[in-house]
Amino acid sequence: MRAAVIDAVGDAGSLYEATVPVPSAFNSEFIVQVVAAGINPIDAKTRAGRGVSAGISSFPAVLGFDFSGVVVKAPYEAHPFRPGTEVFGMTMVPRTSGSYAQYVAVSTLSVAKKPAALSHVEASAVPLAALTAWGMVVEVAKAHHGQRILIHAGSGGVGHFAVQFARYFGAHVIATGSTRNQNWLRELGANEVIDYSTTRFEDVVSDVDVVIDLIGNVVDDTGSRSLGVLHEGGLIVNAPTGSWPTFLEDAAAAGLRATTFKVAPDGDTLSTIARLLESGDVHVFVDEVFDLAHAADAHRALESGHTRGKIVLTIPTH
Repeated sequence: MRAAVIDAVGDAGSLYEATVPVPSAFNSEFIVQVVAAGINPIDAKTRAGRGVSAGISSFPAVLGFDFSGVVVKAPYEAHPFRPGTEVFGMTMVPRTSGSYAQYVAVSTLSVAKKPAALSHVEASAVPLAALTAWGMVVEVAKAHHGQRILIHAGSGGVGHFAVQFARYFGAHVIATGSTRNQNWLRELGANEVIDYSTTRFEDVVSDVDVVIDLIGNVVDDTGSRSLGVLHEGGLIVNAPTGSWPTFLEDAAAAGLRATTFKVAPDGDTLSTIARLLESGDVHVFVDEVFDLAHAADAHRALESGHTRGKIVLTIPTH
């Protein structure tokens, strides 16, 4: 099968198209023909030697967590998701081969039926980002009416879902974003939007219940500055791996609750998110689409730091 692979960690140019074996399915796994694959920051970090790169056991390695496609092989004949069923979900790179390829082998617990209202390109942009946002906002922060939630990087892949989920569950949403995304963040449901290029958020925000930190201290000590806007006993949830090495210690010293977050493939939760996408209560935004042969360009676009929503690869069927 055709796939975008790396022979060693490195810059975006280390990604290239090659022919590799089709993965095998074992036990309760599907073989899914991939139509589109979402790109995530963890992919670029892994390619560069960070992220989950330490778990890569052999090269060439296929990256990519997110996919949307069609089941071509089910674990057994009477399985509800029979061959021909359109599904979307997450792989478990580096434990398995990734989604920048024509086929993936994936656990039946890691997929859901693709929302009929979404194209494969749109659906492939959902799983990792939406499940991360759901986990942080709904499961950990328990978003609810009257709660004040500050979401950093609200226009990014995870952020644009986090804003929508927080608002859906009734929270008062404050989002930070660039100048060009101010109106868009309001359309997504943010009650207040802060332009980080002109305003220090800590100058205009206080008494926050929860901070959804999708930046850490990688840019302008955003994470550390966030501690001061939380009320006593408030909660800060940090997702980007390695973005704030002293996170837990700093939060504890400030008298705040804190936790990191790691996403897990979850077909049941993805089915719930699919219903919100079908109903129009939640939307996914795809900023750019590249074909598989230009995976390196897709990574360069992601690493430019100016993506609104998600970037997606289209996968050739033959």
